Amino acid sequence: MKNLFLSTVLAFVSTCVWGQFTITGTVMDEESAPLTGAVISLNDAYTYAISNREGKFSIEVNSGESATLNVDFLGYKTSERLIAKSACSDLEFLLLQDAFSISEVQVASVQLNKKTPMAFTEMNEDDLERLNFGQDLPYLLRMQPSVVTTSDAGAGIGYTGLRIRGSDATRINVTINGIPLNDSEGQGVYWVNLPDFGSSVNSVQIQRGVGTSSNGAAAFGGTVNLQTTRPDKSSYFKTSLGGGSYNTLRSNLEFSTGMIDNKWNFNGRLSKITSDGYIDRASADLSSLYLNAGLYLANTTIQAVAIKGQEKTYQSWYGTPEAVLENDQAGLENLADNVLGLDAEDRERLLNADRTFNIYEYDNQVDDYKQDHYQLHLTQIFSSALSLNVSGHYTHGAGFFEEYKKGEDLTDYGITVEDDQVSSSDIIRRRWLDNDFYGAVWALNYRKNRVNAVFGGAVNQYKGDHFGEVLWAQYAGDSDIRERYYESDATKNDYSSYLKANYDVNDNFNVFADVQGRFITYELEGTDNDLRNIQADTSWTFINPKIGASYAKGKNRFYGSFSVANREPTRGDIIDAVPGTSPKHETLNDLEIGYSYTASKFAFNANIYNMMYTNQLVLTGEVNDVGSAIRTNVDESYRRGIELIAGVNITKQLNWQVNATFSENKINKYTETIVSYQYDEAFDYLGQELLTTELTDTDISFSPNVITASDLSYTLLNKKDSKLSIGLLTKYVGEQFLDNTSNADKTIDAYLVNDAVVRYAVKNTFVKEFGISLMLNNIFSEEYSSNGYTYSYNTEIISPDNSRVNILEEQDAFYPQAPLNFLVQMDIKF
Repeated sequence: MKNLFLSTVLAFVSTCVWGQFTITGTVMDEESAPLTGAVISLNDAYTYAISNREGKFSIEVNSGESATLNVDFLGYKTSERLIAKSACSDLEFLLLQDAFSISEVQVASVQLNKKTPMAFTEMNEDDLERLNFGQDLPYLLRMQPSVVTTSDAGAGIGYTGLRIRGSDATRINVTINGIPLNDSEGQGVYWVNLPDFGSSVNSVQIQRGVGTSSNGAAAFGGTVNLQTTRPDKSSYFKTSLGGGSYNTLRSNLEFSTGMIDNKWNFNGRLSKITSDGYIDRASADLSSLYLNAGLYLANTTIQAVAIKGQEKTYQSWYGTPEAVLENDQAGLENLADNVLGLDAEDRERLLNADRTFNIYEYDNQVDDYKQDHYQLHLTQIFSSALSLNVSGHYTHGAGFFEEYKKGEDLTDYGITVEDDQVSSSDIIRRRWLDNDFYGAVWALNYRKNRVNAVFGGAVNQYKGDHFGEVLWAQYAGDSDIRERYYESDATKNDYSSYLKANYDVNDNFNVFADVQGRFITYELEGTDNDLRNIQADTSWTFINPKIGASYAKGKNRFYGSFSVANREPTRGDIIDAVPGTSPKHETLNDLEIGYSYTASKFAFNANIYNMMYTNQLVLTGEVNDVGSAIRTNVDESYRRGIELIAGVNITKQLNWQVNATFSENKINKYTETIVSYQYDEAFDYLGQELLTTELTDTDISFSPNVITASDLSYTLLNKKDSKLSIGLLTKYVGEQFLDNTSNADKTIDAYLVNDAVVRYAVKNTFVKEFGISLMLNNIFSEEYSSNGYTYSYNTEIISPDNSRVNILEEQDAFYPQAPLNFLVQMDIKF
């Protein structure tokens, strides 16, 4: 963090060597007590230092006549000072407490600090703004290490997804200002419900692996902590207007009052985004509102946050069949006639489809959902050592997806008609989710001398009502409009508490310990959409310990940690489980070892991880009827790899940041299960059985062995009143298996995608800032898919003499991404 705040700086003159020189000093509070753990950094450089228990620090400057130094400490005004060679040693920094920066205490409890021995990266407001053209938040994070993003509509607007180290969204813990965002039942994050949210985020920390204890669901692949509560000192009004390919339009209004009477701040945003999408009819109509009101006193802040999102997207979750992408005419005919059983009109449409094919045509085949988040944060700083944060929250979500279904069995909807000859009907149905999530989280922070400790916890409850309605039926019989044909209610309670601490053994050696306890109860009762009775009444108790240590000397830092995480199954795991089985909770043992080197113009980090799972719920490659992934337990599995991250300031204008992940993701023993439907020679249904195949040492689905990213940026113009920069973003994602059988015929091909971004901003007497930006996505029009699914089933025809004919059907589908496309944007700030 590099905020500009006032501070008192006393400098004592001394002599420094020419060329490379070293700045030394002491960081203290207003009473001249040393501040341990302050972060000292250089502008436009990778170098940083941390003050020791006596408040002392030393930081090296490679060249130049002077250097701009920033000194940051949580809850204090940041000091920025230009240091000359002739006055660079024995400096004293007296930092003043600042209510303005108390908001950062809210996320300090869930974020890692620079001494914590775990793998993480951070993005500040400028980093996010550079890539923000209205696409969903996963696309703003796409260049981070071990990250893979997906888009159903093919262009980053609408339903998008995020994976870290091959783990999907249900295994990534996400918080907003310390408040859990993951859906309690499904444990996923639906970024489409937060349109243009990147415009309100001040900072993001992405933790890889188990990470530190947080609020909400356990992290099984990563953690994403979002902060939105940092207020602006100055008032402003900003509007952004943009658009681009596929009739994409974006409008955005932002405001901030600045600090009123040096204690009040109000800020907010209103956004509207529409797009037709790359895939046929994959349109999105998105709107959102963000409001933040804060009272900032000397040692106390109170903040109220409201986040409202509304999405209406045309469904594109069926994907594009492989036969379409491969132009396989025989495969298309088999799909149309034997798998889908299409009528003549739909059959002809499929046989003539291209990459943008969408199976849905009904004009209101939409997903329509609204989600409102309300947060109230109280932060109290008792002293330079002790602070408390308490937050209450409430989230309400309600919405449906509507479908036109042909030839549905009327008994599946509880509909009876007088004509005995009528047993099926075309139907329009809506399937609803109406839910509430509320609770409180807290954290007591202690930071003095050698100790930095947090005691925190959360109490949350979720209530969800799932139900389906029939809007219209060709043969409605005795049914009423919007009559419910299934309904289930669920309640989930989640209680957790944790204690974690860093301890400085000496100036170089730091140890870390963290233990979390979670207690979860889940009750579910009613009927599912297929009219099955579903019921669950279960509970889980988990203890999640973590330990680690780091050693830092000069430009070098070594660290290591071992963490344990446990996680309960989702609603989908329970109701989609193979008949006769129940999903087990998962356990992850995560070992991480890393090394980092930091100089003024170059930084490097290598992180080795070994994530060892028991009963991991892996994606089977199949999806249910709403496009959600189906998972199954496997006894023993692992994800092992190395992450390499480097950044270099080649010149003052040219910067290059790269990262690469090389991994192996394996299941020791996997049982492939295929349903076999049995018929007699007249094709009358006899029943079904499960066919199983035992496999060993197979690859985990959707887990590429290689992921790399390169971000090359060049600043052509960097003046006080104008700036022009260009950037080339390159992302490579290796081959991914669609299921866990290591079948080479069921893969997502590797892809290499290049994007280009150009930004120009100018300041003058009429506006605070005027900017024009351009994003070119997939500049070489790479034909690729970022996601997919597969399913298999067997048809067995049994003759009277018990002879059998087996027909195995295997189908793959993919989500093709857009070729060369563009987004352009104009920003005006008053």
